Amino acid sequence: MIKKSWELRMGDREHLLDTDTGGETHTIDVYGSLQNGGFFPPACFSEDDLRCEDPIHMCCMATDNQTALKKGNYFKDGRTKIDFVLVWEIRSRRKQRGKGKSNRTGEERESAQLAEWRDRFVHNLQSVGLLLEKEETANEKKTIHFLKVSAPWDVLVYYAEELCLRAPLQAQQHLDLNTSSVVLKKLSTPNIMMESVPNRPLDYYTCAFRKSKMNRFLGSEDQESYFTNTQRHQIVYEILARTVYGKRKRTEVGVDRLVNEGAYSAAYPLHEGPFKLPGYETHPEELNQRQVLHYYWARWCKWYKYQPLDHIREYFGEKIALYFAWLGFYTAWLLPAAIVGTLVFVSGIMHMDTNTPAEDICTSGAKYPMCPLCKTCEAWNMSDICTMAKLGYLFDHPGTVFFSVFMSFWAVTFLEFWKRKMATLAHHWDCMDFHEEEERPRPEFAATAPTVEENPVTGVKEPYFPEKTRLSRMFTGSMIIILMLCVVIIFLVTVVMCRGVISVMMYQSGSPVLRTEAGTIANICSSIVNLGFILFMGQIYTALAEQLTKWEMHRTQTQHDNAFTLKVFIFQFVNFYSSPFYVAFFKGRFVGYPTNYGTLFGMRNEDCGPGGCLIELAEQLFIIMVGKQLINNIQEFIIPKVKAWRQKRTLASVLGDNETGEARRWEEDYKLVPCGGLFEEYLEMVLQFGFITIFVAAFPLAPLFALLNNWVEIRLDAHKFVCEYRRPVAERAQNIGVWFNILEALSHLSVIANAFLIAFTSDFLPRLLYQYKFSDDLNGYVNFTLAYAPLNYTDYPRCRYKAFRDDNGAYTLFYWELLAVRLGFIIAFEHVVFFVLRAIDWIVPDVPESLELKIKRERYLAKQALAENQEALLQATRSLDS
Repeated sequence: MIKKSWELRMGDREHLLDTDTGGETHTIDVYGSLQNGGFFPPACFSEDDLRCEDPIHMCCMATDNQTALKKGNYFKDGRTKIDFVLVWEIRSRRKQRGKGKSNRTGEERESAQLAEWRDRFVHNLQSVGLLLEKEETANEKKTIHFLKVSAPWDVLVYYAEELCLRAPLQAQQHLDLNTSSVVLKKLSTPNIMMESVPNRPLDYYTCAFRKSKMNRFLGSEDQESYFTNTQRHQIVYEILARTVYGKRKRTEVGVDRLVNEGAYSAAYPLHEGPFKLPGYETHPEELNQRQVLHYYWARWCKWYKYQPLDHIREYFGEKIALYFAWLGFYTAWLLPAAIVGTLVFVSGIMHMDTNTPAEDICTSGAKYPMCPLCKTCEAWNMSDICTMAKLGYLFDHPGTVFFSVFMSFWAVTFLEFWKRKMATLAHHWDCMDFHEEEERPRPEFAATAPTVEENPVTGVKEPYFPEKTRLSRMFTGSMIIILMLCVVIIFLVTVVMCRGVISVMMYQSGSPVLRTEAGTIANICSSIVNLGFILFMGQIYTALAEQLTKWEMHRTQTQHDNAFTLKVFIFQFVNFYSSPFYVAFFKGRFVGYPTNYGTLFGMRNEDCGPGGCLIELAEQLFIIMVGKQLINNIQEFIIPKVKAWRQKRTLASVLGDNETGEARRWEEDYKLVPCGGLFEEYLEMVLQFGFITIFVAAFPLAPLFALLNNWVEIRLDAHKFVCEYRRPVAERAQNIGVWFNILEALSHLSVIANAFLIAFTSDFLPRLLYQYKFSDDLNGYVNFTLAYAPLNYTDYPRCRYKAFRDDNGAYTLFYWELLAVRLGFIIAFEHVVFFVLRAIDWIVPDVPESLELKIKRERYLAKQALAENQEALLQATRSLDS
C-alpha cells in the first residue's frame, strides 16, 4: 500500500517535470475522474480542431444540466470552487486579414506556437488532477477565453503535505495584537480604536500537515471548508508554477513564463465577490471577506481604527499582511515622536523672544556692518536679519539637541520592538519556521540562459549562467551606478549655482524686502527645482536599474529582487539625501574670508543664511519630504483609477458592463489592474524613515508630517488592494526581508549624522563653550562670533563676517578649543548612544516570553499528534533487531 502510494506520487511528479510531451496521450489515474470539471482532455478533439488558433478547447466542453447549487466563485455545476483563472485573447481572423501577408504569416506562426504551449500546459494540468472549465466572450474584433481551474480534495491533500502547510490541532484564545489595547484594557479606559470585525479567522495551535494524521486535525471531516480559499489558490499556483508546457532543455515551465511569453494575458485568483455592500439590509456575518475588508478597513472613516490584520492575512497572505502590520506599527510609534517633536517646536516658539543673541542682533542698528555677500553686492547691517535670527532659534535651541538624542533612541528601540512584534505575528500566522524551498529559476532567466547544468541541490538539469560572466556584468552595472550618482552630484552643483544666481539677482533688485529675504527666496526656489530633479531622476534610474538587474541574470526571484532593491535604494539615498547632506555638513565650510574667498566656477562659495544652516536645512527637508509625500499620494490616488478606467474601457466592447445581468467574477476581476507589488510602498516608507531620523535635529516637525502622511497612506494602500487591484497570489513570509536590514543601517547612520549635525552645524556647542568661558547669559556673544575683515581689504574697511579669526584671517585659540569640544562631543555622543542601544538589544528579547511558552505548547501538541508514527517506527525497529 505504501509502495503503491509512492509510485502514484512519483508518477504525478513526472508529469510536472516531463517537458517532452509530444503528440501522445498520457493517461494517469492519480486523482480520480475529471468529469466533474466539465472539461474534456485534448484526446477528444479532432485533428481539424487541433490545427485551429485555439486548439485546446473548441466546442467539446461538457454542459452540466444541473441547476447551480451555490452562487459565487464556482463552476457551472455550482459545487466546484474556482481557485484560479487563466485568460488569453484571440483576435478574429477578419482583424488579421487587414494586415500584410508577411506580417500575418509571422503572427499566425507565433499564434500557433502559443496555442500549442497552452494545449500542452492544459494537458499536463489535467494529468496532475486539476479540474478545468472554460468560458469565452467574443465580439467582431477578438475573443477573450477564461479557463477556470479548481483543485479537488485529493490534490489539495497531497500538495498541502508537500508544501508543509500548517494543520489546526487545538483552538486557542484570540491573540490581542495591539499593545495599546492591552494597556487601555488594564487601565479600564475606553478604547475608540477598537472595533469588532465580523468573521475573524480562528486561532489554532498547529503542526505540519500529514495526510496520515487527518483524523487528528480539527475540521478535517469537512472537505468543503477545511482548506481556506487562500490556501487553495496557493496550492493551485504552486502547481501552475511547476507544470511544464514545452521542452526540458529550454526549461519551458510555469504559468509565469507563459504570461511573459504572451500565451496567457493574465493569471489570477478571484476576489471573494464584490467589495460594495448589498443594497438590502444584511447581517455583518453574511458579508464576504472582501466586503469586510472594505467596510472595516479600506474606508477613510476608519483611519483611527486598528487594522484587521488577521483578516488581511486570511485574504492576501502573510507577505502583504506583514507590510500592513509593519506600516501600522511604524505609524503608531510615530505618534510619541510627533508629540515630542511638536512640543520641542512649540517650546522654541515660546522662548523665541528670550533669545539673547537674537535680541542683540535686532537692537544693534548699524553697530555690526557686514561684508558684502557677492562681488557686486553692497555692505549691509546685521540688524537687517532680525526676523531670520529669531526664526533660526526655532530649529537651533537646546530642545532640538534633546530631540535628536531622543530620536536616536527611538529609531533603534522601534526596530527592537518590531522584531518582537514580527516574531509574534510569524508564530500567530504559522510562518515562524517557514523557509522557502529551493527556488525555481525565474522565467526570464530560464528563457535567456545560454546553457543547462545540473542543480547540485535538486539534481535536476536547469538553465545556467556562468558566475564569472555575471560578476563582470555586476561590475559593469556598478560602474553605471557610479556614473548615475555622478549625474546626481552634477545636478546638485547646478542647484547650488542656481541658488547663488537667484541670491545675486535678489540683492541687485534694489528692493529692501528682496535683499533681506534673498537667501530664503533662493533656498526655497532651488529646493523646488531640486525636488523636480529628484523625482525625474528617480523615474529614470528605476527603469535603468530594472534593466541592469535583468542583464545581470540572477537565477532566482529573491536574488533578482534583492539586487534590484539594493541598486534603487543606493541611488535614491544619494538622490534624496545629497542636497540635505550638503546643506547640513558642507555649506558654509569653505567660504574663506575677505581677500581670500573660496570660489567654484568663478562664483563665491555659499555661506549659511542669516538664520544659520539649520533653518535652510529645515526648509529643504520640508519641501523635499512633504512635497514628495503629497505628489506620491496624489499619484497613488489617481494613477490606479486611470489605469482601471483604461482597462475597463478597453474590455467594455467585449465583456460589456453587466448592468442588466449578474456580474461574472472572473470577468470583473480581469477589468482590474494587476497588483503592482510592495516594492514602491516599502521604498517610500524607508526613505521617509531616513528623513525623520537622520536630519531630525533640524526639523522637529518631520515625525508629525510623517504621521499625517501614513494615516493617509494606510487607507490609500488598503483601497488599492481591496478595490482596484486584481487579487495577488498569497505569499508566505516570516519577516519584511531586506528592508529590515536597510532600516537598521539607517538607524545607525542617524546616530552619527545627528552627532555631527549638533557638533558642526548647530550653534549649541559654541554657545555652551562661550557660556562656560565668558558669560552665562550670552551677552556679547554676537560680537564675539564676528571677525573683522583684514586690514588689506579696502573695499569696505573693518566690515564684519562670521568666523573665529583674527585680523589677519588666522583661526583664533577659541576655534581650536571649540574644535576639540566638537570632536569630543561626537565621540561621547556616539559611544553613549550605541552603548545604550546595545543594552536595549540585550534587555529586550527578540521573542517575548509569552510567545516562547506558546511555542513549547504547540510543539508538545504536535509531538502528541505524531506519537503514533513514532510508536510504529519503534515497533518496526524492534522487529528488525529481533
